[in-house]
Formats: sequence, structure tokens, C-alpha cells
Amino acid sequence: MENPFESGHIKNYLLLYASIVVIMVLFFVASSLFHEVEAIDKKEFSTEIVEKESVKVVEKNTTPKFKLLDKAY
Repeated sequence: MENPFESGHIKNYLLLYASIVVIMVLFFVASSLFHEVEAIDKKEFSTEIVEKESVKVVEKNTTPKFKLLDKAY
């Protein structure tokens, strides 16, 4: 087996790693350069207290939808 420090394999791995990092940086710069940020409207929520009429409707319908079994199996 050859010594990787003498045969130049380490240089090839470092060049591969550096090229991948350079490509990632170029993609990041390209994506941030051409990305236009649009103004976002501020959302305003109503602070008024609204009476819940749906609670009254639920209280009127007290009949159960399901009937329980007489004994558990």
C-alpha cells in the first residue's frame, strides 16, 4: 500500500473538498442575489370579545350520538 502523503492522494481529496465548498458558496450567493424580498403586510387581529353562540347550540343538542354497551367485553 502506498503512502497517501507521498503519492498525492491527499492533495486530490483536499481539492475535491475545496471545490465542493466553492460550489456551495456560489449557489448560496446566486440564490441570495436573485431573491427579491417582498414587503409583508402586518396582520392585525381583532381584540373585541365575541359572544360564542356555538356554545349555546351545543348545549341544546345534548342527545348522545353513540349508545354505550351494557357490558364490556
